[in-house]
Amino acid sequence: MTRREYSMSLLAGLVSILTTLGSLPGNAAQIAASIEYDFVARPTGLSPDFDQRDGTSLRFLAIKAIDGFEVDAALWQPSGKQSAETTLIVMVHGSGGSYRQAPQSGLGPRLAAKGYASLAISTRQHDDKINTDNFLDVGRDISAAVQVGRALGYKTLVLLGHSLGNIQVQFYAATNWDRDTRAVILLGAFANLPWKSRNILVQDEERYQQLADASVKSLREGTLDQVLPVKMLFSTPVSSAPAEAPITGQHFLTYRWDKTSIADGTFWIRRVPNPILMIRDQSDGVIAPFEPHMLLSAAHTEGALPPKVDFILLPDAKPPSLRGHSFEGNEQPLADAVAKWLADLHL
Repeated sequence: MTRREYSMSLLAGLVSILTTLGSLPGNAAQIAASIEYDFVARPTGLSPDFDQRDGTSLRFLAIKAIDGFEVDAALWQPSGKQSAETTLIVMVHGSGGSYRQAPQSGLGPRLAAKGYASLAISTRQHDDKINTDNFLDVGRDISAAVQVGRALGYKTLVLLGHSLGNIQVQFYAATNWDRDTRAVILLGAFANLPWKSRNILVQDEERYQQLADASVKSLREGTLDQVLPVKMLFSTPVSSAPAEAPITGQHFLTYRWDKTSIADGTFWIRRVPNPILMIRDQSDGVIAPFEPHMLLSAAHTEGALPPKVDFILLPDAKPPSLRGHSFEGNEQPLADAVAKWLADLHL
């Protein structure tokens, strides 16, 4: 055997060994975590908002977030448009809401009729899970929805949050500077939730301190996800008396306590690098008239990042109410305002 033949034989043997080693389970690439989705059958008990409309399609999804939590979702699409040519609006509901409820349920079909797709999700604080979640975990639900939107071929995304969802969307946009996220829409947005919780909703310093003490105790004992022995008071301008509601330590610490909460829109709105639209219904009985202006002021401070911030007060002659907070009865003007603003941005 010549030296060249020997070298080639040695090289071939080495390649064979490396190939064998690379195919062994211990050396193969593994997946540590993943986001999964599947289209599912139409759920029962849906409102007329989910009836079939001409020029649009509606499908339902089950999405598994990266930590395994299952996110239910509804996807409205305009007929005859490819995903790559369509703007997708990812919708996040308010406290104890879901994709089945207003304003998401009314916006989805109306925006689809105007050429926009909408992926409305139910986060881990939906329905009876109200006041139980850890604020930081909801970002995984939004991230899962965003990744599914990309997997479906959408290349232009808009984030929309209603009520409690507004701060979740602000936080996500401020900490994920995704290039395909082109705008942020805030509906019925409060300004500073820990301040509002203490001074407007609870209005009881002794109860507020009891909640803080019980929450820290649950942190120390590893029971953050369990309901506290102290209930939180919720007062609104349209409530006849404060309501008491169960709450977990992780919710109070990450949303409501002014020492540790990160649910302050006046902080995050300055750090969102996208155009922002805020809309408040004139009959909103939950968000005070001054709160959008607190956000506007923060968004226009020196060094703030949003290139454009607009506020629309949607006319509504009805008395202030919880229905007004969800834009019920004002669905079409809301959809018209959102679509026009997006069109002005060429989205």
